[in-house]
Amino acid sequence: MANVVIVGTQWGDEGKGKIVDLLAEFADVVVRFQGGNNAGHTMVVGDEQLITHLVPSGILQQKVCVIGNGVVVDPAVLIEELDHLAGRNVEIGPDRLKISEKAHLIMPYHKQIDHAREKFKGDKKIGTTGRGIGPAYEDKSTRRGIRFVDLLEAEEFRDKVKEILDEKNFYLEHYLSAETLDGARIIDEYAAHAQRLAPYVANISIIIDRAIKAGQQVLFEGAQGTHLDIDHGTYPFVTSSNTLAGNACCGAGIGPRAITDVIGIVKAYTTRVGKGPFPSELFDQIGDRIQEKGAEFGATTGRRRRCGWLDIVILNNAVRLNGLTSLTVTKLDVLGGLDTLKICTAYEYKGEILNDFPASLKILADCKPVYESLPGWTEDISGIKDMTDLPVNVKNYLKRIEDLTETPIHIVSVGAERNQTIVRKNPFL
Repeated sequence: MANVVIVGTQWGDEGKGKIVDLLAEFADVVVRFQGGNNAGHTMVVGDEQLITHLVPSGILQQKVCVIGNGVVVDPAVLIEELDHLAGRNVEIGPDRLKISEKAHLIMPYHKQIDHAREKFKGDKKIGTTGRGIGPAYEDKSTRRGIRFVDLLEAEEFRDKVKEILDEKNFYLEHYLSAETLDGARIIDEYAAHAQRLAPYVANISIIIDRAIKAGQQVLFEGAQGTHLDIDHGTYPFVTSSNTLAGNACCGAGIGPRAITDVIGIVKAYTTRVGKGPFPSELFDQIGDRIQEKGAEFGATTGRRRRCGWLDIVILNNAVRLNGLTSLTVTKLDVLGGLDTLKICTAYEYKGEILNDFPASLKILADCKPVYESLPGWTEDISGIKDMTDLPVNVKNYLKRIEDLTETPIHIVSVGAERNQTIVRKNPFL
């Protein structure tokens, strides 16, 4: 039996949702272990596109889906998503979805503070999604957070809201010059959320443990990407949680011995949303072409993604940090039609060659990509089902990625739909 973690290796948006949706067919349980509704997973089935933000992608395969304790949850957004999926005839009852009783809630003051801070910072803003993710994790770390177990205890919830709202309103009014919030309205609103979501709340650590002991297969679904990790990413241009594979254990309540495989999802090129360093970014017609052909807009924010050549420095960083056992390359078809492809194999900084990803943003901003060129291809690969049928230049591109990362490529996506995927090795089989 296999228990597989899927993580992004770049700055998010690598196509994790599609691969989770694909592999969920072979799993029994799909677990989301970190992040919030700042992540969007896009799945295409036939002519229909579905985007989930909190519910794990495996819901389309009618698997048991779990929102782990490492996730911060906006209950209003979750309820809206449940209703949206139900309207698409996707079964989403309490037998299909479990929410950790220890998961923290995103509160209205978290979102208010998120927006007000970005406005206050002006040109120095981080570029958050404004959904309250960071402030919610902030309260979690300072032991002022509110969990689902608190939400289901009405008196406890009311006391916690009253205790913290005075401080939040003072901060909003006197420092951020923003509107304050009404505590009674929040308590009433969340009481309705509690009634709706109570049947879904459970001790998910026990549920996952029992599933593993029963021989069931579990798929752990990460959000964002390695280089948005709060500890190991391009800080402060990062998300507010640990996005690495190791957090699958902490964010779901299981031990590391349960994990058998870690799959890193990597685009055939590199993208990034928002601010932050990006050494291989393209500012020419090729970058525009990749952006347009790849439909590179954020699934959650709609923001235009910055595009660049594949960066092996950050990819190798992800291989090491996550302990990857294999790679999955997505959007390979987008590169079709280019005469020459480039791979960033190292950085040049003041005459020195850097093979490792620097922590200093000042150094990173001055790094120049060192490129290796490979011939492109013109063939349409979107209908190919087997690796051996790929054009020779496509094979060479993939082989070069394997050689540079010392990591095998087991899955290749050649189109947006589920069936436009070449699977060399399925971790569950």
